[in-house]
Amino acid sequence: MPAGVMVPTRNMPSMISGNGNVGGFGTISGLTLGQQPNNNMMEGQLHPFEMTQNTSESEIARMRDEEFDSALKSGSENHEGVSGDDDQDTRPNKKKRYHRHTQHQIQEMEAFFKECPHPDDKQRKELGRVLGLEPLQVKFWFQNKRTQMKTQHERQENSQLRAENEKLRADNMRYREALSTASCPNCGGPTAVGQMSFDEHHLRLENARLREEIDRISAIAAKYVGKPVVSYPLLSSPMTPRPLDFGSQTGSGEMYGAGELLRSINAPAEADKPMIIELAVAAMEELVKMAQVGEPLWMTSLDGSTSVLNEEEYIRTFPRGIGPKPTGFKGEASKETCVVIMNHISLVEILMDVHQWSTVFSAIVSKASTLDVLSTGIAGNYNGALQVMTAEFQVPSPLVPTRESYYVRYCKHDAEGTWAVVDVSLDNIRPNPAMRCRRRPSGCLIQEMPNGYSKVTWIEHVEIDDRGVHNLYKQLVSSGHAFGAKRWIATLDRQCERLASLMATNIPTGDAGVITNQDGRKSMLKLAERMVISFCAGVGASTAHTWTTLSGTGADDVRVMTRKSVDDPGRPPGIVLSAATSFWLPVSPKRVFDFLRDENSRNEWDILSNGGVAQEMAHIANGRDTGNCVSLLRVNSANSSQTNMLILQESCTDPTASFVIYAPVDIVAMNVVLNGGDPDYVALLPSGFAILPDGSSGSTGSGMADAGGSSGGSLLTVAFQILVDSVPTAKLSLGSVATVNNLIACTVERIKASLSCENA
Repeated sequence: MPAGVMVPTRNMPSMISGNGNVGGFGTISGLTLGQQPNNNMMEGQLHPFEMTQNTSESEIARMRDEEFDSALKSGSENHEGVSGDDDQDTRPNKKKRYHRHTQHQIQEMEAFFKECPHPDDKQRKELGRVLGLEPLQVKFWFQNKRTQMKTQHERQENSQLRAENEKLRADNMRYREALSTASCPNCGGPTAVGQMSFDEHHLRLENARLREEIDRISAIAAKYVGKPVVSYPLLSSPMTPRPLDFGSQTGSGEMYGAGELLRSINAPAEADKPMIIELAVAAMEELVKMAQVGEPLWMTSLDGSTSVLNEEEYIRTFPRGIGPKPTGFKGEASKETCVVIMNHISLVEILMDVHQWSTVFSAIVSKASTLDVLSTGIAGNYNGALQVMTAEFQVPSPLVPTRESYYVRYCKHDAEGTWAVVDVSLDNIRPNPAMRCRRRPSGCLIQEMPNGYSKVTWIEHVEIDDRGVHNLYKQLVSSGHAFGAKRWIATLDRQCERLASLMATNIPTGDAGVITNQDGRKSMLKLAERMVISFCAGVGASTAHTWTTLSGTGADDVRVMTRKSVDDPGRPPGIVLSAATSFWLPVSPKRVFDFLRDENSRNEWDILSNGGVAQEMAHIANGRDTGNCVSLLRVNSANSSQTNMLILQESCTDPTASFVIYAPVDIVAMNVVLNGGDPDYVALLPSGFAILPDGSSGSTGSGMADAGGSSGGSLLTVAFQILVDSVPTAKLSLGSVATVNNLIACTVERIKASLSCENA
């Protein structure tokens, strides 16, 4: 396990029995690198995964003098037995006596606040008993502490917004200066200062040509959407920028966020929208036809496991398309059909909501955003909805480049009980020389089935420049299995089973460890979902997240990244290192998956468990395959400091990929989650494994998740996220990087040795 957990010392009893620490809050520490038996790994020292931060005496004094003398008066007053509700007493002659908390009391309440900012009555009474305070004093202290933290957060946010605003002002001035020296492309004269006359003049030159084209496209749009597109201005005035909505914060119209600026830059121009509509309609017709027909357009592959596109027949059937294939690009096309346990309306809603879509397919979609909504649909549903989007697709390995695409998504109610959702690239409207991936009409046809099921036919058709793929993954990528329709449909099927298990009410109560509390199940599955998303965000080759890749780390085959985490309730504060590597094993993916997910074999590869035996305390089954489950493990080690450390683990498998993802969690925090509490404040640093077939014929069939998957090798990605310093402003130690490299190397060697493939 990559990191330990430390929570502040308190004298409150644990809320979960059997934790080996009854009678008081002792120091809780997890599995740390400090007990690593390999001395070579200790060149750098990793700090434990801390739930608190150190507070200096001067800081405590400042907080007491500035904050607690004013904000905490109501909570700290000791009016000779009168409660804090009597603060409204305005008698001038009554002198109030204030109780100043001791340094020890403040430190203990600060530590408890880091873990639980909203204590209940029982916790306040116990904390007050230990610290010699009234429960009401504890209550008011926590109320004012929450107010203080909110004020600090807003102050920091305002500072960031002011800095961003100043940057935008500077950019604006720079653009104005550049425009002041611009010359007319037609006559060579100067442009008007402070106006967008350069663009306006260019638009005027194009006016006559575009008017005729827009009239033609307007007639096409009227045929499909029911009204002509005649109001698109050729000379539109500069659009007034829209301020971001910051909730209760009322900023001026001059404040923008980076995401809003990105959307405004990439959103399609008004003159392009008729062409986008025409392209989307043609793409929908192509997708529906490709989903419904078989031979000769689709041919069965040699191994009989997939459908292969007949490109000559495709060109004859769809002669127009989106243009010829770019030079040096390869075509990838695949088709897959599956019946999933979800109704067709819910599926359409997931596909048309970018947040839900990227969450369900988090192992494939590394980032996604909606740039513009051309139509929200009609009759209260998504029929006719049009969205301009951008997305980045990944394989869970740092050795496979991501595929980024700029496209339009169109949804249509094709027939009774049948819906279709299609994507098609817009690169012909906005050419991009750096483009490496172009999506021809891709998407799915969804047909209603009895009992809430749906039949989904998925088409994935792209043209790609894949020269950056590492040799280990070339066969898997070239076969179409890495990004193809089978991976999309298998992921969808598995996620539908997971969602169905979340809603299940007929949970068997006979099995030991099965969580039957519905609220507890939902909270635990939500926490595990966040853990999986965080793991996938750090294991691929995407640079869309907050990670910074480090160069010269001393291990060419290990990708090391760093991130500074501040004020994120879902992550521990400080400097986090993420290390990932991929390698080949001459073992079937099923065997690797079963070995890594089994708690009985965990001590064979988990260096930081110190040889302890893992025991499953609770689990939630979320699929037909027994390997699809969320588990809560305890490592029974000779080290007594690990008795309050649990491991949250999700294992999932389908015919195209398998994952074993885990993170250390504090036993008190998990007690809150198991009782249905909010899991968003449980800090996680996920680590784990992504297992893919190597692309050979024996490993890419349907046998990966069943007993038949005994042939072919595996591509295993190992990734760790580790807190190396709890202070975000600290400098990263090269010794810490070396230690992480050694940790991941030792883990790889242990896995190879346990699976009897030392020479792999």
